[in-house]
Amino acid sequence: MKSKLNKKLIERFSRQIILKDIGILGQKKILSSKVLIIGAGGLGSPAAEFLSRAGIGTLGVVDNDKVNLSNLHRQSLYTSSDIGKFKVQIAKNKIKKINPSTKINIYKFRLNNNNFKNIIDNYDYIVDGSDNFTTKFLLNDFCLRYKKILVTGAISKFDGHIFTFNFKNKNIPCLRCFFQETEISDDLLNCESEGILGTVAGIVGTMQANEVLKKILNIGTGLDGHIFILDLLHLNFRKVKIKKRKNCSCR
Repeated sequence: MKSKLNKKLIERFSRQIILKDIGILGQKKILSSKVLIIGAGGLGSPAAEFLSRAGIGTLGVVDNDKVNLSNLHRQSLYTSSDIGKFKVQIAKNKIKKINPSTKINIYKFRLNNNNFKNIIDNYDYIVDGSDNFTTKFLLNDFCLRYKKILVTGAISKFDGHIFTFNFKNKNIPCLRCFFQETEISDDLLNCESEGILGTVAGIVGTMQANEVLKKILNIGTGLDGHIFILDLLHLNFRKVKIKKRKNCSCR
């Protein structure tokens, strides 16, 4: 998408253009940016919505699931009439209604080594809204290899975690420095067994979108090499530095 701002676009984004950290030049950066979202569920839905509302030029969405009834309490792009339909197609239709100028690419598959390799070069920023560690480690490894910026989210019960990895910087740790595959289980991310309050997903997904926008604009304090931990039941928030593991592949 061309980053030219006409009168209509200036009016649409006027409330963020007037921010001194954004302005016309910042809005043009947003319009020129390409973001890929993995997972169109509890995290991916609000992330996609608010990135499109901010004016992201190209948005890719990867998911092979269909909408079911239990999704509706937390996955904000869907309604009861969408049950049984593919999430990516519904997401595309909804986002187009929100912002017709955003180009939407949808990928109706489960991410793996082969198909991710074919699309990752088309995007600058990757948003991880997946619900399993196999996919999270795959995203980590590919983003490290291709020097992408990865914003990872995880939710369970009343808690949320957000990581940002700017792999253009060789000195930052990666997800494997924090989690070791032998020590974790996908049950930690399983809403079916662990449960999740819908608002937690909305808050964390929206914060992921916010971190992407900050990276695009190069403003504020980021989470590079840190994890932001949210306990939304007791309103406790922590930002913890991640150290590089000596035997990690990111060294």
